[in-house]
Amino acid sequence: MRIDILSKEYPPEIYGGAGVHVAELSAVLRELADVRVRCFGAPREEAGVTAYPVPETLSDSNAALQTMGVNLGMANDCAGADLVHSHTWYANFAGHTAKLLHGVPHVISAHSLEPLRPWKAEQLGGGYRVSSFIEKTAYEAADAVIAVSGGMRRDILRSYPGVDPARVHVVHNGIDLEKWQPNSLREVHARYGIDPDAPTIIFVGRITRQKGLPYLLRAARELPRDVQLVLCAGAPDTAEIAREVDELVAVLQKEREGVFLISEMLPRHELTQLLSHATTFVCPSVYEPLGIVNLEAMACGIPVVGTATGGIPEVVADGETGLLVPIEQVEDGTGTPVDPERYVADLAAVMSDMVSDPERAKRMGEASIKRAAEHFSWRAIGERTMEVYREVCRAS
Repeated sequence: MRIDILSKEYPPEIYGGAGVHVAELSAVLRELADVRVRCFGAPREEAGVTAYPVPETLSDSNAALQTMGVNLGMANDCAGADLVHSHTWYANFAGHTAKLLHGVPHVISAHSLEPLRPWKAEQLGGGYRVSSFIEKTAYEAADAVIAVSGGMRRDILRSYPGVDPARVHVVHNGIDLEKWQPNSLREVHARYGIDPDAPTIIFVGRITRQKGLPYLLRAARELPRDVQLVLCAGAPDTAEIAREVDELVAVLQKEREGVFLISEMLPRHELTQLLSHATTFVCPSVYEPLGIVNLEAMACGIPVVGTATGGIPEVVADGETGLLVPIEQVEDGTGTPVDPERYVADLAAVMSDMVSDPERAKRMGEASIKRAAEHFSWRAIGERTMEVYREVCRAS
């Protein structure tokens, strides 16, 4: 079986969880099928991987139109595939077009949903209406949709009621425990002046509305004074949210010591050092289909403080591998807390609770490694994905 995987991100150009998913999934699937990866950006040297630049005629166009231009080249080259599998709206147009052009089944992996990210209008302008059109069209016509969590499946069916529930399958994201594991080195701490032995809360993620970083920065004002806060946060969606985060960090740094903002994307061997020596990871997302970053932290042996939304409760076993922060959200697609101040207060209280008992946090970290290994291995996820492929091909 020849599978063409379509994605905006692929190593070395990865900036989010979808890119990690595509890289890991394609590696496992290569042991089971003939896999061709089609992605955006500069040429790749890896066999079986083809990259597509933005067409020169669209170089000054809206980002959504640039995406469509790249997608057309990808769709054209899917000739001969038995099935195409697209990831995020950035590649959904390629998958849908390939389905129509070549008469092959189209499978979508849902990592996020445009109706639940209305803040994208800040980034794309009118292109957000284009991306929403692409996603809706592709989802309603897809032969199968893979949701990365049960919460995501519910979001898909709520956002796109025209999608047949029988076509929506749950296959979780995974973690490579050979790449993500406890790292005893402390070189990165020395470079940034971080105390590896102090109680520490760490955040890793893009600066985007869905990640809830402004809520975290407000909650951090209530943390005990001896707790460090390490923020590995970059790639802001817009200049506006970048300024907001910078201002909140500056205020926090004036009020207390031990606040570190690392804007560059750290290589994995350095990030695992920071994760392994932290007391807890924090995921203050208001929208998170699953959250690979939570699995990465768990695999490094630390618990997670996460918002009780989306797929996070399916990853973080409350009271066993971390603690969940309650949230009541506005039903407008933004994920905004009904009472933002209450959410900030609850987040501060749960983080403070976690760092107050280092021995409990350590036990939760040990349980986190076990849970990651038993429930989120990429090999099992690859096999489950192949089952979806076979079911779709039989029905076509």
